Amino acid sequence: MAILEILQYPNPILKKKTQPIERIDQTIRELAQDMAETMYAVPGVGLAAPQVGRPIRLAVLDVTPADQPKNLVVLVNPVVVETEGECSWEEGCLSVPEYAEEVKRKKRVIVRCQNLAGENVEIVGEELLSIVLQHEIDHLDGILFLDRLSKLKRDLFKKRLQKEKKEGMKL
Repeated sequence: MAILEILQYPNPILKKKTQPIERIDQTIRELAQDMAETMYAVPGVGLAAPQVGRPIRLAVLDVTPADQPKNLVVLVNPVVVETEGECSWEEGCLSVPEYAEEVKRKKRVIVRCQNLAGENVEIVGEELLSIVLQHEIDHLDGILFLDRLSKLKRDLFKKRLQKEKKEGMKL
């Protein structure tokens, strides 16, 4: 197992739509394991393959509270098939460190995907699980949570990032 490098915004790989996984083989299983190890080490609640430079439809997540046993969920080729309601949630992202903002999402989702055994599964997500499922599937579609913010909030974030880069160059 290995800890992988997490790509940071504005890396262009994060904005590319991913390719479906044709065959779940040992390489895919090892990547999922490395992604999980990376997610737990950071720590985070989800990680999508594009965030570690792989343009494929693979994501891992675990929304279990820290004081409970881990419950890793691996999503291969996930698709949201049903949504219901709306909610707002403060989201952050491992590819956009030290920044969080309220994002409007669907309150409940149903996702169809495969697990690492190649079985078709359906996951019903509510509350945090719904948010994380949508966030990770967005990554697979080349969408960052920043894209779901108002233009004003996005512009303010970009200005802050440019200022930090300039200050970093002065050091």
